[in-house]
Order: sequence, then C-alpha cells, then structure tokens
Amino acid sequence: MFICKNCKNIDKFELMFAPDYAGSKTFTRRYNANGELEITVDGYIFVPDLQFMNDHAVCKYCGQIYIWDYNMNKNPEISQ
Repeated sequence: MFICKNCKNIDKFELMFAPDYAGSKTFTRRYNANGELEITVDGYIFVPDLQFMNDHAVCKYCGQIYIWDYNMNKNPEISQ
C-alpha cells in the first residue's frame, strides 16, 4: 500500500499516461490475496512498486505528484 506524504490518503490515485499512449487508459486497482495492491491497465495486471507510484501516479485528492511512500498499515481502503 502507498500513502500520499502530502495529504495522508492511502492508495487514492490516478495514473498519469504519456500523451502518446495509444491504449484506452482504463485502469482498476484491488488488493490481491497477499494484501498487495494490484493495478490493471488495459488488461495488463501488475503489482506496483514505490518507483512506479512516484513516476506515474498523482494523488486523487491533493493533486500532488512524486509524493508517495509505503504505508505499513495493513487495513487497506480503496475508493474506486
């Protein structure tokens, strides 16, 4: 799980897509059986790391980028 260092929201983000990305830009997020965040982008499923989050995710609430850190709280909350 990841937490915004600015507003402290957990895993509430939108992905930033490159302007030349040709996919539909559809993504979902969920927690797998191991408690890891899984992201699905146009059918491709992966578990993001901190570098991915800081390179491609913007906080949905405060709009900040490059501000993610690992959240050690084991009670995931995701709003879709």
